[in-house]
Parts: sequence; C-alpha cells; structure tokens
Amino acid sequence: MAASVAKPSYHTAMTTVTVHDVERDVLGFLRRVERGETLVIVRDDRPVAEVKPVPAPANTVTGLRPYGLAAGEFTVPADFDASLPEDVLADFEAK
Repeated sequence: MAASVAKPSYHTAMTTVTVHDVERDVLGFLRRVERGETLVIVRDDRPVAEVKPVPAPANTVTGLRPYGLAAGEFTVPADFDASLPEDVLADFEAK
C-alpha cells in the first residue's frame, strides 16, 4: 500500500503510492491531495508523477469588504460631475 517517504519539502512529506493503488481509489487519493498531501505515483518502483494541491491565489478576496473601509481618506470635490473643459474633451475625442 502507501508508504510515507521523507523528502526535502517546504512543509509536507510526500507519500509514495503505486499506479495500481491510485486506480483502485482515485477519489480517495484526490481527497488526500485536497487536504494538502503530496503524492508521488510510482510504476515498477520508478516515480512517474507527482500530484500536489494547487496553491490558493494570494490575492483571493475571502469575503466582502467592510462598508466605509476608506472613510475619511479622500474627499469628493463639489464639481465631481461637472462637464469637462472643452480642451480636455477634445483630447479624448482626438479632435
């Protein structure tokens, strides 16, 4: 069956499993990977694949941003929705 093998790694030990083991219980091994385990799949005692969890993106937002997060950080000017000057409009419209 599966035997743990201490390999140099950041935080996890790798587990060596045979192709036959994976074929018998694919979903079971995928669940182990989802929990953070790295698997090395071997055929005839030779490593053929390494299956490891996909790291979560660093910039993932985990929830809604709180209301008023930037309160007091800037002021909206009174003429915020006023028309742009003609020369600025001309630049945007390439006239």
